[in-house]
Amino acid sequence: MTEYRKASRRFLLKQAAKAAGGALVAGAAAWTFHDPLGRNAHDPTPRLFLPERGYAVDSNKMLPALGVATGVDADRLVRAAVGAIGGISRFIKTGDVVVVKPNVAFERSAALGATTNPAVLAAVVRLVREAGAREVRVADNPIESPEACFIRSGVHKAAVEAGANIYLPAQRDFRELQTTGATWIGKWPFFWRPFDGANKVIGVAPVKDHNLCRASMTTKNWYGLLGGRRNQFHQDIHGIIADLALMMRPTLVLLDGTRVLFRSGPTGGSLSDVRPGNTIVASTDSLAADAYGWHELLERRDEALPAYFAKCAARGLGNPDWKSQSLKKVQAG
Repeated sequence: MTEYRKASRRFLLKQAAKAAGGALVAGAAAWTFHDPLGRNAHDPTPRLFLPERGYAVDSNKMLPALGVATGVDADRLVRAAVGAIGGISRFIKTGDVVVVKPNVAFERSAALGATTNPAVLAAVVRLVREAGAREVRVADNPIESPEACFIRSGVHKAAVEAGANIYLPAQRDFRELQTTGATWIGKWPFFWRPFDGANKVIGVAPVKDHNLCRASMTTKNWYGLLGGRRNQFHQDIHGIIADLALMMRPTLVLLDGTRVLFRSGPTGGSLSDVRPGNTIVASTDSLAADAYGWHELLERRDEALPAYFAKCAARGLGNPDWKSQSLKKVQAG
């Protein structure tokens, strides 16, 4: 709580400084956050690779591929969804260092559905710590001011109170990552610092409409780990999402369907754009989780899946045909 108060005070002081300094200072700050380790910046350090097989654990064919929990209590939802696919002990062991990647892209209150529900994030952190993790790191590189996004969304407070360490991006935290086979990000600045020494990765992403790729869920969530001038990827949004799935192979993903931003995404801005979903989906297959979200939470059963699903599947990065996979539904209360 002390850390949260300090962060809040820092944030308020910075906001006051920006107001006093005018547009020039604000513009400089925005540039720092939007383009850490720009594409052409000089970086004398050697390129990095993520683990060859990613951060996945065993692919137990006897367990359901999808755990779908419904209810109103975030903690029960998370525990029930993860429990349906084998429980947290399947994924996290004593001594693990775990990166939890929420979506904190915009400076929005949680109720607007543009960011991960802080209650869901806190439940994930607590569950991981109970499993014996040595450290839980919560990290994202938001599109808007990182401190403002983390505080306004409630993610900062929720993560700290649950026992996680917050990793906010700075220029020195990015390193050039090499992703073999990627079209757009074969060599690209990556938010490396939270991954240094980590051995497990969990994605926790909200269910959102998206004006470019039609839906933003667990696969698109990894966009928040890129640095550089990433807005150029909008010219091939489906291609970059397929690259993201190649770059990051997580231990586990949770699709946060407690709220559904069913239109005006990805930023939202009105409560009328949000409806209750009261659902958490847990899976080791991001495509399956996202396809479930598309059909059942965004309620777009009569529309074809966005193009990135086929692109990811063609690379062997998941199976969007969730109906053909084993699924366990549970009521979490």
